[in-house]
Amino acid sequence: MQEETRFPLDVAGGLTSEEARRRLAAMGPNRLREVKRESLLEVFLEEVREPMILLLLVTGVLYSIWGKPEDAVTIFAVILALVGVEVWNEHRAERAIASLRELAEPTAPASRDGRVVEVPTEELVPEDAILLAAGRRVPADARLIEAHSLAVDESSLTGESVPVDKAPDLQLPMDTPSAERRNLVFAGSTVTRGRGLAVVVSTGADTELGKIARMAAEVKPPRTPLQRAMDELSRYLVVVALSVSVIVPLLGYLVADQPLKQMVLVGLALAFATIPEEMPIIVTMVLALGGYRLSKRHAIVKRLQAVETLGAITFIATDKTGTLTENRMKVVELSPRDYERRILELGALCSDADAGGSADPMEVALAEAARGSGIDLAFLRDGHRLRDEYSFDDARKLMSVVLERDDDVRVAVKGAPEVVLAASSGRWTARGERPLADDARAAILDEAARMAAEGLRVLAVAEKTAPAPGPSGRDDAEADLVFAGLIGLDDPPRSGAAGAIAACRAAGIRPVMVTGDHPRTAAAVAARVGLGGDGRLLTGEELDTMSDDALRAALAHVSLFARTTPAHKLRIVEAARARGELIAATGDGINDAPALAAADIGVAMGETGTDVAREAADVVLADDDFSTIVRAVEEGRVLFANLRKGVRYYLACKMALVTAMFVPALLGLPLPFAPVQIILMELFMDLAASAAFVAEPAEPGIMRRPPRDPSLPFMDREMVGSIFAAAAGLCAAVVTAYLVTWYSGAAPGVAQTVALVTWLLGHFFLALNLRSERVSLTRLGLLSNRVMTVWGAATVAFVLVAILVPSVHEPLRTVSLCGRAWALAVVAALAGTFWMEVRKWIRSARS
Repeated sequence: MQEETRFPLDVAGGLTSEEARRRLAAMGPNRLREVKRESLLEVFLEEVREPMILLLLVTGVLYSIWGKPEDAVTIFAVILALVGVEVWNEHRAERAIASLRELAEPTAPASRDGRVVEVPTEELVPEDAILLAAGRRVPADARLIEAHSLAVDESSLTGESVPVDKAPDLQLPMDTPSAERRNLVFAGSTVTRGRGLAVVVSTGADTELGKIARMAAEVKPPRTPLQRAMDELSRYLVVVALSVSVIVPLLGYLVADQPLKQMVLVGLALAFATIPEEMPIIVTMVLALGGYRLSKRHAIVKRLQAVETLGAITFIATDKTGTLTENRMKVVELSPRDYERRILELGALCSDADAGGSADPMEVALAEAARGSGIDLAFLRDGHRLRDEYSFDDARKLMSVVLERDDDVRVAVKGAPEVVLAASSGRWTARGERPLADDARAAILDEAARMAAEGLRVLAVAEKTAPAPGPSGRDDAEADLVFAGLIGLDDPPRSGAAGAIAACRAAGIRPVMVTGDHPRTAAAVAARVGLGGDGRLLTGEELDTMSDDALRAALAHVSLFARTTPAHKLRIVEAARARGELIAATGDGINDAPALAAADIGVAMGETGTDVAREAADVVLADDDFSTIVRAVEEGRVLFANLRKGVRYYLACKMALVTAMFVPALLGLPLPFAPVQIILMELFMDLAASAAFVAEPAEPGIMRRPPRDPSLPFMDREMVGSIFAAAAGLCAAVVTAYLVTWYSGAAPGVAQTVALVTWLLGHFFLALNLRSERVSLTRLGLLSNRVMTVWGAATVAFVLVAILVPSVHEPLRTVSLCGRAWALAVVAALAGTFWMEVRKWIRSARS
């Protein structure tokens, strides 16, 4: 990259869309490296190489050697179906994760077709004109054309933590090291102050960051705690399953005098059916698809861990502006009215809403109010050439611009009333500029408090003029100002904010407002959304004098924090964590990043948030709406509940299958299931656990329960007890039906067929009963889970075909059944599972 490069383009107009598409096709996306996605064929081949599938293939091969050809064909057909299910599940999960990555892709403001638009960073090309602003990440290497107080954090490239001041008009030698090229900005760095305009010179792997990362390997997302816990549990259960797969065939061979070859096949099939290889896949798929579902509700999950944490949130530290309010500001009051035009001129000069595309609603409101009062913004700005801009920050609580006119320099300032007044030594009156006396200062502050008490966001504006060359720096520019007036902006609460606050409280979640606004503005908005409580409020100044212990104690009853900085928000988050809360914190600025990182769930604003905030967050709100956080918490609870249901059902079925094989073997009877039947049963189990429970809708009242305790293990005592009880019921149904049929003198084939029908119907009935441990099926709605309904219908259809169609009897090892045998199987299956529904009714009647 050479400093002398020049670009034959109209920077103000930028590239045309057609030219940008042509360059993108020729040069490739602005991406450090291509992310390789596996095709369906690659996933298929990967699944076929899995140990469990190889074990099943061995079973099929042995069947083809020791058994009949049609048996081998049946097993290989089942293998194909199983692999197909696994491939589709893996593909769905991967597709969901990929979609989340695409949704979370950042954008950059670029000039295209003569206007500023948000362009996906991957679609930027050399010679694109891009706008730089505080909090945004630099999307590509670019040469500065224009800069105003621009400083960039390049620590990701150079390791130097101090931001680098940038200047567009420097002429540097071609061999200047990258770290010293102050007229360039580099991909991966972050704008910490000011704004600017630059032209892209390098993208993707050709950037300085790309050169560093060129040899880097693709990094997979880390496993979540729940995934790791399931991996560990699976390894433990594998040992148990393998032991059972050896013991049961040995009992069949030694006690029941069954053929050795048949018992070897039973052992292989049993190992395949009982080893919980699906459990980690179920967890990944539930989390991935859950994250994708959340994105449809405007909550983009960046890390899968957030999906499993969302449902346990107990505390939400939320911003006010744009989150609880609409962030659609309108100037509704000016004080004093006598200087309306001067006040609006200063507000417009301190706004870049029309000069490069700031989307800040407050800036837009100031520009619109100026236009509405007859001020020609283009003419106004033509007469005031921007020389310096000192951007707003949370410590100063104001911003200023230094503007050159024909023969002097004008400084325009806007910010918090108390801060602007503190920097002012004079004020405008009917007789012109006069000293700012203490009584006038107090009257202005009272007026600001009155406006704030009405829920308005209040800004003060001030100015000063000086002969050229004007102020020498920021401190000089922001001293000895002449106070002009106050601007009151209305930002009404979102329509769903009050309901969302109420829903939080009903769900056992504590909502707290943390805002930089005036205390009275915060209190007024809080009262309108139902967050005021007893009206207790703490300001940033009061927080500065409080110890950590005092703050933790205050959090028990204070729900409003005003005139705070991001440092205060971080303290509040840390204090809440020290109280044992599980916290979600919202933020949109650069300095919010520490609080977002410290919270259990960092929530960044997608519409108004900076790139830095979005990168630090776990979840990005596409609509900046507090109600979306509440919906995300609800979705998180549903996902976690469904995951527990799916795993509980999956393990209960496997345990029931094992014990149903054990009992006849101990009694010296033939085993109730043939190897091909065991393999088919595994197929039906997998479909239910990996698909039907994922689609389970929310139970009634899920947001009226307290949050789950995240310190409790996933497999807690209640869940383990439920697994054993469900397995015992299904096992009792199968064993009872099998033994009754056997001891009644029926042929072995009839007894085995009755056992198979009982198990297939029973495991479907069990799935229905395990849809909830508290709520009855009549309240849930028998057909409310469409996926489970389809799967259940398929199960019943398979049972009917397997018994009523003679041509499949031989490959499936089934026979026709009489009416009494059918009745026995159906009644046993109902009794072995629907006792759980009876228990729910009894509990409901007692409560």
